[in-house]
Amino acid sequence: MSKLDILKKDWIDIVFAGRNKEYGAYQLRKDNVKHTNRAVIIGGLIFSLAIASPIIIKYLSGFVPEDTAKKDILTEVVLASPPPVDEKAPPPPPPVEPPPPKVDQVRFPPPVVKPDEEVVEEEPPTVKELEKADPGQKTIKGDPNAEIVINTPVGEGPINQEKTEDSNQIFTNVEVLPTFPGGIEQFGKFLSKNLRYPPVARDAGIQGRVFCQFVVEKDGSLTDIKVVRGIGGGCDEEAVRVLKNSPKWNPGVQNGRNVRVSYTIPIFFQLQQ
Repeated sequence: MSKLDILKKDWIDIVFAGRNKEYGAYQLRKDNVKHTNRAVIIGGLIFSLAIASPIIIKYLSGFVPEDTAKKDILTEVVLASPPPVDEKAPPPPPPVEPPPPKVDQVRFPPPVVKPDEEVVEEEPPTVKELEKADPGQKTIKGDPNAEIVINTPVGEGPINQEKTEDSNQIFTNVEVLPTFPGGIEQFGKFLSKNLRYPPVARDAGIQGRVFCQFVVEKDGSLTDIKVVRGIGGGCDEEAVRVLKNSPKWNPGVQNGRNVRVSYTIPIFFQLQQ
């Protein structure tokens, strides 16, 4: 029995005899052998190129000039030798002792950690001595005619220097905190009058405190209102809405000036029994 090859052109012509040979199936079957051979050849070339690519890259890298590679440039630094010591030069003068203070000074022994056998008892100055003299590192007789010198602390400017302020600075702790007009009781009345319990939270039985943070501006208006810890169910959005409709607060005061203050306040949502 001979082997039947249905892909031969003769069989294809028999199958499509009397039919429309312009149909796509006839063209595909007719050119199947040619397309298969072409695909095998192209696939083999791509596979061979992928296998040989490391060898080709290694071979081509040998043609790159060495001058194009980056090289570290080492610079030798020669340090000058220190100047010779002049042995004949006179030694520097000893430090000048400061003038005696206006008030007597009595030595106050500093604490020193030593073994018990090396401890030498040294009596500290008495209360009566400290009434007439200041404690110090050593005992000095005061000069009543000496001038009083007050050292300016580091970082402080002149006394008559004009005070400046940062208009954009936000304080968290000030001398006078911002308050709602009329106090906390009026704020509670404002909430009870304007706060609406969200239906979703009421149906789900959600209640608790919503902590809101905002900035009380210099004119008492509230800005940058946000929830730092919420309970969900629409209560967070309702708390922000009420604060946006709040009247202006009494602003915070620092150094006698109104300043911007960051403020955090809880708003309590409680279901009526």
